[in-house]
Amino acid sequence: MLYDKLKSYKESGIYPFHMPGHKRIAITNDGIIPYEIDLTEIDGFDNLHNANGCIREVEKKAEKLYDVDRAFLLVNGATGGILSSIRAMTNFGDKIIVARNCHKSVYNAIELCGLIPEYILPELDEKYGIFTSVSPQQVETLLSKNSDTKLAIITSPTYEGVVSDIKKIADICHKYGAMLFVDEAHGAHFPFSEKFPNEAVKFGADVAVVSLHKTLPSLTQTALLLTNNSELSEKLQENLSIFETSSPSYILMSAIEKCLDFISGNKSDFELYTNRLSDFYNDTKLLKKLSMLYNDKSFLENCFDYDFGKIVISTAKTNFSGTELAKVLREKYNIETEMSYTDYVIAMTSVCDTDEGFARLKNALFEIDNSLTVKEKLHSEYSFSEIPKRSFISCRKNDFRSEKIFFNNAQGRVSLEYIWAYPPGIPLIVPGEVIKNKVISQINILISNNIQINSTKNSMPDFLYVAEND
Repeated sequence: MLYDKLKSYKESGIYPFHMPGHKRIAITNDGIIPYEIDLTEIDGFDNLHNANGCIREVEKKAEKLYDVDRAFLLVNGATGGILSSIRAMTNFGDKIIVARNCHKSVYNAIELCGLIPEYILPELDEKYGIFTSVSPQQVETLLSKNSDTKLAIITSPTYEGVVSDIKKIADICHKYGAMLFVDEAHGAHFPFSEKFPNEAVKFGADVAVVSLHKTLPSLTQTALLLTNNSELSEKLQENLSIFETSSPSYILMSAIEKCLDFISGNKSDFELYTNRLSDFYNDTKLLKKLSMLYNDKSFLENCFDYDFGKIVISTAKTNFSGTELAKVLREKYNIETEMSYTDYVIAMTSVCDTDEGFARLKNALFEIDNSLTVKEKLHSEYSFSEIPKRSFISCRKNDFRSEKIFFNNAQGRVSLEYIWAYPPGIPLIVPGEVIKNKVISQINILISNNIQINSTKNSMPDFLYVAEND
């Protein structure tokens, strides 16, 4: 409906004395940018922050497909939904429980809302150096010790596809009077095949975000905020009006609508997609040095569930790093992967992938596999294995005078910056945390493996801003 209205308006002959300034006239000749349907909140086109017309109809489509009571459109990605949800579900100074492998946007919300986090460190799979599921027991242990906790936050699925037991975790949270927020950004496709894990809100999460653009055919920045908690809906809307732009893109909102229409009209495509995945994994069992996480039963046994739509290619037993594998795939085989880390590469898949695409990746991996040699590695050298000691919570970082020092001299100092590898965007150090030599060593190993290390002030990898010593 929204997309059709935009098309109709484009052809109506109405002269636009309104934003945007391009006045629906293409300033390029290639037709790539859809200027003709880029509008603002003019009469008849509804308003994202008070939707009761064509935008509300798109939300209703999402509610039906995801089987939730309320769905909100997000046009600045899951990040906007994460910030809005955490602020809506807490008060300044509340105590919360957070899985340490959450995205940096969660940490930004913690800082903005002055929250006090108690961290859960998921178990690390020693073979691959990848975090497994957050255990319900970990959640219950922390809740029993922190009865005033208002909210628990976990990421499920993770970037690598690991899923946690949302139903048990939600039940435990509610038993202790806490709510559960799930960053489900990488799981937007879950409801559309029984071969994928169960979705978070359906199994008890109070709120979840899903990024349509990650695993479904939608434009970058499009996502949904989902809830079955009717009491939260008004607060969520209020906070979305704070964190989401007051000039939302109609192109992005119409892309959400067309994505939802595609899902509704092409359900059989998901069966073809999951069959392609199954065939790919079956064929790649014959690889001798490279390996797929999904083909490793011992890894899967360490996870509650796993999204096999994430093709995680391990180089853990080879003379190659993940970044080297990604480079060869890019430069020799013209295949660009989603991310590379020390000992693995992630190839993102979706319902729009083709037989030819899967075949190209498979054939490339077999050729590369034949050229590699076996080499054992120690993940403990660079894996995040302990939560740093906290000197103060992150919202207090501006209370301290800063000192710029060489990063390699930062042992024992308190960071005033976030440090993270991107991707995946999970903080290794948070403002207010004490830096240990082990973390310095781990980050240097990541840098030597060509992993991009970022910090808040862009001072890394050489320098870091720390709290000035008295």
